[in-house]
Amino acid sequence: MLTNPVFLSVVIMVVLCLLKLNVLLALIVAALAGGALAGMPLGETMSTLIGGMGGNSSTALSYILLGALAASLHKTGIAVVLTRRIGRLVKDKAVVMLLIIAGVASLSQNLIPVHIAFIPILVPPLLAVMNKLKLDRRAAAAALTFGLKAPYVALPIGYGWIFHGIMSDQMAENGLVVAQGQIWHVMWVAGLAMLVGLIVAVFFTYRKPREYQELQLAPDAVAENMAAAPEKMTRSHWVALVGALSALAIQVSPLGSLHIGALVGIAIMLVGRAIRWQDIDEMISSGIGMMGFIAFVMLVAAGYGAVIRETGAVQPLVETASALLGGSRLIGATVMILIGLFITMGLGTSFGTIPIIAAIYVPMAMSLGFSTPATILLIGIAAALGDAGSPASDSTLGPTAGLNVDGQHDHIWDTCVPTFLHFNIPLMIVGILGAVIL
Repeated sequence: MLTNPVFLSVVIMVVLCLLKLNVLLALIVAALAGGALAGMPLGETMSTLIGGMGGNSSTALSYILLGALAASLHKTGIAVVLTRRIGRLVKDKAVVMLLIIAGVASLSQNLIPVHIAFIPILVPPLLAVMNKLKLDRRAAAAALTFGLKAPYVALPIGYGWIFHGIMSDQMAENGLVVAQGQIWHVMWVAGLAMLVGLIVAVFFTYRKPREYQELQLAPDAVAENMAAAPEKMTRSHWVALVGALSALAIQVSPLGSLHIGALVGIAIMLVGRAIRWQDIDEMISSGIGMMGFIAFVMLVAAGYGAVIRETGAVQPLVETASALLGGSRLIGATVMILIGLFITMGLGTSFGTIPIIAAIYVPMAMSLGFSTPATILLIGIAAALGDAGSPASDSTLGPTAGLNVDGQHDHIWDTCVPTFLHFNIPLMIVGILGAVIL
């Protein structure tokens, strides 16, 4: 097993990621190494990589269009108005603030899919309120990461539509056909595990007051925008809200298209003059800047999965692993979850991990006798582990960027460690036990 080309390729990829090589380059190098170790000519490996990239073309387009929609919503200033209203609602209740932050972060994945773009607008202005309440920012980091992760893991809308779509496509590519609508029927369990983790973090682990210094921050663009923004919802804000709701409605309608939903949302804001015709180029450029890199990671990850399959080394790896596991589903589920944790902590992306682990997990799950729901849970949770606790994940980098503007929030100890403990551990437990029971 230790000389298997697929195993060595995955190890090379993770090591390169941990050495801080760009994820895109790490995937390409690992794919070429895997092909070479399997005896494939370099040109053939590269052709397979490029040919396989088309498997995630729909996902890549979804990211770009969602990025453009997020940039358009940001342009209208609706997030600034929302921030002010949160400040008024909170008053002197720290727990209420944390739950509102978790709720807003959840909406950023599904209802108004701006991902982490809301954090620089929402969080820094609220730090003064957090300091007054002596709120432990580790709890705020947990609330933000929960909202950035749990909705796409459990719900089939917004980024969840993309995540579940990748799972469905990649499982089919590797021999197990699963309808996209079937994914959430299993993955809600993972969302529930994360909710338990959030409750523990907010109501127990980080409930004690924590002192922070009151530091005067230099004025920046966010502060200027806050000061210049109107106090009440304007016509542009209402149009933007209608656009976002329309995008969501189309996703959950029988049409079920995120691409069309994003386009309709942008069109409504354009026709309603929430954004101007001359702003379209800026919106698309901002969308590409915000989501373009992730889109390319998705493309290359699909190509990497194609190379893994083409090596012909997956089946020998599965047979060796099954023999070592003795056919035990409990041990098999544990090993698969731990492998997923190893891979995703290195990559720092749940979405980009799925094509890699699906190529190995689907045949392995079949050989160990796991049911289809159990296989869905194993792949979904193994992939999701990369977005909490990984220093390279945008679900940890985003919260740190907002909470550390005054230099009093450590990325590793105040964001990565708390989110790993409260989300990855429950997910691993649910993944292992759920896979055995289902």
